[in-house]
Amino acid sequence: MTSNDVGTTYLAEAVAGMRALKDLADKAIAQASDDDLFRQLDDEANSIAVVMRHIAGNAKSRWTDFLTSDGEKPDRHRDQEFELPPTPTRAALLAEWEAGWGVTLKAIGSLTPGDLLRTVTIRGEPHSVIRAIERQTRHYGQHVGQIVLLAKHWRGTEWKSLSIPRGKSADFAGPVRA
Repeated sequence: MTSNDVGTTYLAEAVAGMRALKDLADKAIAQASDDDLFRQLDDEANSIAVVMRHIAGNAKSRWTDFLTSDGEKPDRHRDQEFELPPTPTRAALLAEWEAGWGVTLKAIGSLTPGDLLRTVTIRGEPHSVIRAIERQTRHYGQHVGQIVLLAKHWRGTEWKSLSIPRGKSADFAGPVRA
């Protein structure tokens, strides 16, 4: 296997990993009612909607002109991502969410193995492209976990498991191995 093959495989896995995170969040968001998207556990906690806005804002900033400009764009207003508009709607929130993920998936999907060791900056700090991808994957993973936890909490006993439901592991065990 050549380094080009490794790079191609890594980029395919990076896109697949991002798509898997988005898919997991999308499935959780779909189970949340409109009211639940905007509910907070307490005054200091973020709602699902706020986490979605933060991911979308971060994604648009980090992945727009990914190879040629700092990942923290001058027009990003991070603090505003943690505030909701006066009359937030599911439709507006989902449009913002989809736009952020669209930029992310397009940017990673356009990379080539030769790009992986290039240097990009995030807030003035140099990163290899690999490090930048991994940084964002960890960041989004943390927040997707928050979305899933909150959606599950608000849905309660009506929650439909996104993986193996409790008490059902044997149903998903696969072939028995010696």
